[in-house]
Amino acid sequence: MTYHITIQPSGHQFSVEANDIILDAALQQGIAFPYGCRGGACGSCLGEIRAGNVSYPDGLPMALGEEDVAEGKALFCQAVAESDLSIHVPEIKRDTEIEIKTLPARVEGLRKLSHDVMEMTLKLPATERLQFLAGQYIDFLLKDGRKRSFSIANAPSNDDYLELHLRHVPGGYFTDQVFNEMQEKSLVRIEGPHGSFYLRDDSQQSPVILMAGGTGFAPLKAMIEQMLAEGMTTRPIHIYWGVRTEADLYHDALAKKWAFQYENIHYTPVLSAANKQDNWQGRTGFVHQAVADDFADLSTFEVYMSGPPPMINAAKTLFSQQGLESDKIYSDAFDYSSDALKAIATS
Repeated sequence: MTYHITIQPSGHQFSVEANDIILDAALQQGIAFPYGCRGGACGSCLGEIRAGNVSYPDGLPMALGEEDVAEGKALFCQAVAESDLSIHVPEIKRDTEIEIKTLPARVEGLRKLSHDVMEMTLKLPATERLQFLAGQYIDFLLKDGRKRSFSIANAPSNDDYLELHLRHVPGGYFTDQVFNEMQEKSLVRIEGPHGSFYLRDDSQQSPVILMAGGTGFAPLKAMIEQMLAEGMTTRPIHIYWGVRTEADLYHDALAKKWAFQYENIHYTPVLSAANKQDNWQGRTGFVHQAVADDFADLSTFEVYMSGPPPMINAAKTLFSQQGLESDKIYSDAFDYSSDALKAIATS
């Protein structure tokens, strides 16, 4: 049986199946509830039941007393619906409303995606969750006090783990460790989420262009997975991924799969230095120029782009000349201060 839930004061609605946790259903449908441990102990997801009934299959959560229930309060990370509901909960709308945490994490998996890109999967403690928005990043806190930043590559609707795409910097302190020394089950310390590059939810019908350079594909992957989790199967989504050679398209099969399965998703890889032996028949040149060539009028689009600063800067200039409004372009440039650049040269 399916129940319908209306959130006050926003009026937003979502559905939940009988016996499914309300918080899980909300997150899967793009409704950003506040939450912390997701185990009923922290009380972060506390809200009120204005109409309808809920139950707790595993018993009353630790952070919820009988008096709270009598007052109509509920912990949505443990509650299941027994009827249609009207609830009151403060929805998270911006990155500034999400708590930044420092947490230990275990390296659950290390998998080479290409010759110089490693997929790292992190598992958080059982009593912790890291709430984030699709597109944000975390910092690794290193023993010498330095930090290394990497975008989260999975959608927040699936936060049992964190997926990262790490490009190897030869001679780099941290990435050398990852590629040559680090093993599964290793422990790391992370801080996050950070960043104002995240998927906006206030204009879900306008066509969107997602443009990546290199491992800038990671946060865009999270955005695509989130849009699909929210059921966005009609909004036009155009993926452009610029790399040097075909071997650098480390998730080419995944992007092609999206484009095959969903009529609204279109995928264009672009190589800037194609190898002759690849016999590449696709697009070549700069990825931002490929976008400009395909869309002479960008006035109705939203554009999200992630990658090196030269790509971002060139794209902003070019796209603005083709009608893209400044408040409809969101970017994550791998940009650093001069001091940070010196550190990265040895990181």
